[in-house]
Amino acid sequence: MASWSEFAADEPRLADGIRVLLQQYGPGFGYLATVRADGGPRVHPVSPVITDEGLFCFIIDSPKRRDLERDGRYALHSFPPEESDDEAYVAGRARPVTDPARVARLAQGARAEPQVDWQLFEFTVDVAMLTRREQHTAGIPGLAPGRPAVRVWLDPQAPSAAAAAPLTVPQTRPTRLSRDVVQCTAA
Repeated sequence: MASWSEFAADEPRLADGIRVLLQQYGPGFGYLATVRADGGPRVHPVSPVITDEGLFCFIIDSPKRRDLERDGRYALHSFPPEESDDEAYVAGRARPVTDPARVARLAQGARAEPQVDWQLFEFTVDVAMLTRREQHTAGIPGLAPGRPAVRVWLDPQAPSAAAAAPLTVPQTRPTRLSRDVVQCTAA
């Protein structure tokens, strides 16, 4: 399981595109999907925090926090931009941050309210995807009009990435996808 920092070092342009969409309204904003105790999905709006140290989220005492404490699997999706249908997605595992100094440093940087009962989680990245629609894909050779450009990164060390990836991604695990490859999927 790669940290956000490891993913960003491996695919800086993809990580930057995802960061821009997650932080397009100022502080981070996205939808967090977790796994309920009965195995069903649960979706919540959250404010992810992206720093040089990683991808984090302060989670208050809530069903989503209990989901993450019980089963750390998550998916995080960006909020849609006003001017396009671009989207960003990351999935992996969330784990509580237990180092008090790290928690304090990130809480101060993110201005997390100290009187609130929250737990800081770090999100690893097994799968990262960025989809750009027409205005961003015009003029890319070989890309049919009306089809989105999709960039996908799979952590080769993550055993569940192939299962969590979109169906258009081959189920064989590449070591890394090329930084210059544009993958296309049906809209």
